[in-house]
Amino acid sequence: MTALATVTSARSPITVNRRYIAAGVFILFGLVDIFLFGMFAHQGDATFALALPTSSVHVPSIHAPARLVPIILGAISIALGILRATIEEPPWAKRLSIGAVLLFFVIALLCWADTGSWANGIPVNVVSLLQGTLTASIPLILGALAGCMGERAGVINIAIEGQLLLGAFTAAIVASAVGVLWLGLIGGSLAGGLVGLVLALFAIRWLVDQIILGVVLNLLISGLTGYLYDRLLVPDANTYNSANTFSAIKVPGLGDIPILGPIFFDSTLFLYITYAAIIAVQIGLFSTRWGLRVRAVGEHPTAADTVGIKVNGIRYGNLVMGGMLAGIGGAYLTIGSVGTFSKDMSSGLGYIALAAMIFGRWTPLGATAAALLFGFTEALQSFMGSITVPISPFLLGMLPYVATIVAVAGLVGRVRAPAADGKPYVRA
Repeated sequence: MTALATVTSARSPITVNRRYIAAGVFILFGLVDIFLFGMFAHQGDATFALALPTSSVHVPSIHAPARLVPIILGAISIALGILRATIEEPPWAKRLSIGAVLLFFVIALLCWADTGSWANGIPVNVVSLLQGTLTASIPLILGALAGCMGERAGVINIAIEGQLLLGAFTAAIVASAVGVLWLGLIGGSLAGGLVGLVLALFAIRWLVDQIILGVVLNLLISGLTGYLYDRLLVPDANTYNSANTFSAIKVPGLGDIPILGPIFFDSTLFLYITYAAIIAVQIGLFSTRWGLRVRAVGEHPTAADTVGIKVNGIRYGNLVMGGMLAGIGGAYLTIGSVGTFSKDMSSGLGYIALAAMIFGRWTPLGATAAALLFGFTEALQSFMGSITVPISPFLLGMLPYVATIVAVAGLVGRVRAPAADGKPYVRA
């Protein structure tokens, strides 16, 4: 009883402090909405376009008072902060309030940006912004799914960054040299799977520390691809680094739906592969016998072994399959977007994907939602840069990484990884 009382008293202040910190952040966001975006906004209305300029379907734009809207939204954010400080809310209400405050902040920011003299009358195209969100999220989602598959089986995959980078490198070389985009996609996927296999061999067979191993693999792949880029791709770029890219595929009927159609059903093959991967991993992990075995291995491998489940076999398979998904995400960076490889072009996306997996509580759907949040910050950065707002481009470039730190450190709350995550299994 004494020990229980000690633990309870030690944890209580942490819960209270976290609640007050969240309330303070809400109030701070509300004050920024009011005094920065509201008071300093230019006169006039912010325009939010709901259709692409090339769209055949006309959708009326939304006009919002640039000063009034941020003030109202800021006041609501402050009210939510006061509510958070005074009332213990259920978990769903906490997540909803976090989402609302972030959404209000973004709307206030866009109202301020769109009415400035730097905007030159260019409206905020909501469809284009959300299109950019989805495309920027593709490697993050596939990387986060790779992390889910590995950690649900009990192996920490820090090497997502390396899988993305090697997938991008291989896809660019194969597609350039052979001239077949499909072979580049397959090559990128296999390269990611190869990294997953190396990770599995060292972590499972030789019991190497999984976090150190993942970091070493990332550094190794960064150095290897950088060396080959200088030695092979730069001297003979026309042969090895000049691939075509996949064209957008518009789904008949669905692609013509106003607003939603251009966002979800008029994109490259990589987005549709991502849809299939999300569904397959979600159903596979939580609605199949295989998924039950994977989760058993990740929670209690000894018990799983006693009922005949091949623990290390499951871990090998998950790491390789997850690596193949991450490799496809890497291939998107080259043959899905720009067609060429550049040094360290993954730029920390693997670590952001890992953060998305944690933020999503080791579930495919949760990780996807978190990846979309980070992808939105990337799209928002691009939009703000396109209208040359008076904010340093270096600060804009920090947006995805700041969002990652804030999400994992402040918003994710208490989470529990699979019990056997990161623990090698040695059969007695």
